[in-house]
Amino acid sequence: MSEQNMGNFTEIPFLSLSNPAARLERATDAFPLRFMQEYKFCPMRLDNGSLAVVMSDPTDVYTLDSIRLQAGSEVQVFVGDEREILKALEQHYGSSSSMERIIDDIEDEEGAVDENDSDVAHLKDLASEAPVIRLVNLLITKAAEDRASDIHIEPFEGSLRVRYRIDGLLVDTESPPQRLQAAIVSRIKLMAKMNIAERRLPQDGRIKMEVNGRDIDLRVSTIPTLYGESAVLRLLDRSSVLLGLDELGFPPAARQHFDALIRRPNGIILVTGPTGSGKTTTLYAALSTINSIEKNIITIEDPVEYQFKGVKQIQVRPRIGLSFASGLRHIVRQDPDVILVGEIRDKETAEIAIHAALTGHLVLSTLHTNDAAGAITRLLDMGIENYLVSSTLLAVLAQRLVRKICAKCKISSPADERTLQNIKIPVAATRALSLCRGEGCPDCNFTGYFGRLGIFELLTVEAGLQRLIADKADSRNIRDKAVQGGMKTLWQDGWEKVAAGVTTLEELLRVTYES
Repeated sequence: MSEQNMGNFTEIPFLSLSNPAARLERATDAFPLRFMQEYKFCPMRLDNGSLAVVMSDPTDVYTLDSIRLQAGSEVQVFVGDEREILKALEQHYGSSSSMERIIDDIEDEEGAVDENDSDVAHLKDLASEAPVIRLVNLLITKAAEDRASDIHIEPFEGSLRVRYRIDGLLVDTESPPQRLQAAIVSRIKLMAKMNIAERRLPQDGRIKMEVNGRDIDLRVSTIPTLYGESAVLRLLDRSSVLLGLDELGFPPAARQHFDALIRRPNGIILVTGPTGSGKTTTLYAALSTINSIEKNIITIEDPVEYQFKGVKQIQVRPRIGLSFASGLRHIVRQDPDVILVGEIRDKETAEIAIHAALTGHLVLSTLHTNDAAGAITRLLDMGIENYLVSSTLLAVLAQRLVRKICAKCKISSPADERTLQNIKIPVAATRALSLCRGEGCPDCNFTGYFGRLGIFELLTVEAGLQRLIADKADSRNIRDKAVQGGMKTLWQDGWEKVAAGVTTLEELLRVTYES
């Protein structure tokens, strides 16, 4: 459509952003770049409280309403060329180190970039050059800004895919061309002090860097695949790892009960759940609650995710014989009050942990089981004597993480009674019930969710359960007995958070479902 036709069609003045008279400037930081690119508008200047905006489609009233709401001011609208708008966005609102610009710089460097390059010296030189350094820094910085917990760099036939894990789910992001895969992974391996020449075996490393004023630790893992090395970077941010118990999402009664348990002088407390369910965060919150000058706290972890002031922490090193079991055996000779074991993986570690509990220590650890009762049968299946489990185990906390509804775009609507009845919610509870969801907005990247919190199932080993454990009862009987004693299940805690408008039914069904 020509400039003249666009102006006549919309009855809104056309403005060419290539014309110096447009007086284009960075007028506001109210809008994410991705949002402006998706809806093709560019804020150009702010005059007397009115924001001048150029749009490719000024008839989009929904976007206009969003602009007014987000800017908090009157909006003066012009119609503009889509290509000029996108170019202006990159120039005035984009990163000074945009991926496209960096890639152009890399290709301008002397020497061709080859994804199959086997010359280690050349790869090391390439990985040390400014454009590749900027590209890797851009991937990490963008991940931190998007609240990602992991960066996945995955080579496939003819393509390189970069994905971020945000609020527990993987999402695609802008990816470099595959020919830069070797250079990117080599740069990451250099930063993590890994062997850049070894591309046939998995490797692990660690990076410490500052991103937007925050100290970030990155755990790096590489594995060889059919089309090159795949790298995963876990972002460990002190502000997101070290939380208090009040911030995790505990129901009030369970919070008070758990707080009392972690102050006991001896016994074992286990936290269970699948990978990524927040077990380490819960254990760290427990340690931060009870950490004091009067207590000698020692941890053995794989890996150490956050360094505690006043806590002695040990990193397992299987290559030199420092395993959970061997490390734990020496820890008990260090006169500890509290011991944190990253994970009980085998009978030997479980036996030493139980011995430590019997000799007057409080032991905190994790297990990979689906629910709280399953942790007890798992210990018995490992070969631990039933009387030892019943006499040392204080409690098992099972947990999952659910995404929270975005507060900025949260709305409520009547619940679908048929859906609720299909998942066995009582009919009386479905009447006139409204459930909340997020419509999607720039703050939550149009997902409807922002942040996560836990749902919990706290099983306390009281006298009745001790008898069942001693009789080697199965997990269903143990679970039923715990529920009779007042244990709130994962599903019940999750449903209460759905009914309270904290999360959605779809999110609860995604992480747990009782048939």
